Amino acid sequence: MLIGYARVSTADQNPDHQIDALTRAGVDPADIYLDRASGAKASRPELDKALASANRAGDQLVITRLDRLGRSVLHLVTLGAALQERGVGLRVLEQSIDTTTAEGRAMFGMLSVLAELQRELIIANTRDGLNAARARGRKGGRKPRLTPEQALHAQEFYDAGNHTVQQIADLLKTPRSTVYGHLNKESIGRKPQPA
Repeated sequence: MLIGYARVSTADQNPDHQIDALTRAGVDPADIYLDRASGAKASRPELDKALASANRAGDQLVITRLDRLGRSVLHLVTLGAALQERGVGLRVLEQSIDTTTAEGRAMFGMLSVLAELQRELIIANTRDGLNAARARGRKGGRKPRLTPEQALHAQEFYDAGNHTVQQIADLLKTPRSTVYGHLNKESIGRKPQPA
């Protein structure tokens, strides 16, 4: 069974050319799922439905271009691998990719290598940037929300057992998660010992 998926980024964009291409490729219009959302959005309900519909070995998900399906090369490769595990093919009309053929699988394999390279380059660049900043005396990460004195007071209040974490957070005018982040991890959840 052929399952079609189309996506436009905004409500004013017209998806007709995608739908026409999918029907010319043999997809029944009733089996075409359309999202009106940015490719960067994690939640695309029609894509979820299309992926759920393509659930039998031999089914094929058909799209017009790779960018209609995934947010990044890594996302595309992950989706492609998940489809392949279920025996579902992926066919990309404009880029002539069909993972049911050896050539299509090879193309998808090349994409996975590029995705891995992209990920490793991002990690290396981040590491290099952090090392350069440290060499200049700068620390990475966010500035702590509590001063050392506030963190000490929060720990003292907590250890005394007279205040809940929420009460301490209210006193310091900060979220409860911030207080938890500054407490001694070994004391969290332990009952204070009476003096």
